[in-house]
Order: sequence, then structure tokens, then C-alpha cells
Amino acid sequence: MRYWFGITLFAIGMLMAGWHGYRWWEESTAVIVDRTEARSVSLHWEDTTIQEPMPHKTTSEDQSRVSAAQTFTTGEKIAELTIPKLDRIYPVFWGTDKETLQQGIGMYDSPSMAQPDQLGHTGLAGHRDTVFVGLDTLQPGDRIYLDFQDQTYEYQIRKTWITDANDRSVLTEKQAPTLTLTTCYPFNFIGSAPDRFIIQADLIGKQTLEGSAT
Repeated sequence: MRYWFGITLFAIGMLMAGWHGYRWWEESTAVIVDRTEARSVSLHWEDTTIQEPMPHKTTSEDQSRVSAAQTFTTGEKIAELTIPKLDRIYPVFWGTDKETLQQGIGMYDSPSMAQPDQLGHTGLAGHRDTVFVGLDTLQPGDRIYLDFQDQTYEYQIRKTWITDANDRSVLTEKQAPTLTLTTCYPFNFIGSAPDRFIIQADLIGKQTLEGSAT
């Protein structure tokens, strides 16, 4: 009896390990690792000279050009993130619930956060051991590109820091167009990591995607 009980526990353990391994592989393979493609996003991706951010939306004319929020379904693919320094292109999905983050990167859906074309505070989250492997190698001055609704938004990293997992001040409303990336920290931690690694970047430019209607 004890023998068969042990066999059963072993089989259950193997099934669970296999399932988690499959989900890890599924998340990891959502990322496109292609040096040529990732670095073709801009001729200036290597330039780490600090650029002036795009103007804040202060005048009534600026406000009228800001798009209204789009309606998306949780888990819907809505954008594509490119980080040339990491040679990676990431699918971005709407929402940051557990199921959505198993697909790839999630875009925060909350009253304090904005979609990129609203020129406010956009936040993206991803798992440190799958999609955001190597994120901690990025430095101030590095550039990040986000394709959303036929526009490419070019951001430049201003600062990185580590904070507590319960620090909600990271995701507050901002008037200036800002991109924040969040992931768990430490990167090599086994289990539920206690902290968060944060990257904050300012919008320095945007342009219409090639082949898209203006």
C-alpha cells in the first residue's frame, strides 16, 4: 500500500512539474529573439544621449489631440514592445491578471494608467524568468519602442530602481507621457519574489507605422 501511495505521489509530482515546465516554455517562446529585426526599429536605438521628452499636454489644442481610451478585451493582443538592446520583440496583451501574463507582457488597465495614445502614464508588467529575462541590464539612456494603434512610441529610460511588491506609488497618474515596466525581483529568486524591479522612461518621439494609414 505504501509503495503504491509513493508511486502515486511521484506521478502527481511529475505531472505538476511537466505542466509548470510547459507554461514556462509557452511564456518564454512568446518573445521573438531576433537581433536584426529588433534593431531595425530605429537608426538611433544605440544613441543613449538624453533627449528632451515630448511636451506635456497642457494647452486645449494638445488636449484635443489626445485619443480617448480604446475598449479592449482582457487577454487581447493590443501592442508590440521592442527593446533593441536585448534583441527582443514582445507581444503585449490587455490586462495584468494571471492568465494574461501567461501569454506575455500585460498592459495595466486601471483608472490611474493610460494607453500610449492618451499621452499619460502607461504601465507594462511581465514575469522576470520568462519574458523579462535580462531586463535588469538596461540603463538610463537606453531606448524602448512600443507599437500601438498604428503608431510607434519611442521612449528613453530615465531611471531604474527596486521597490517593495506592495508599493502602489509606482503606478500613479502622470500628466507627462511616461512608460513604466515592472517585474518581480530578485531575478534569480526561487518562489514568489518579495520586491519589484522598475524601469521608467519618457516619451521622446512617435511616428506612424510603415504601411499604416495616417
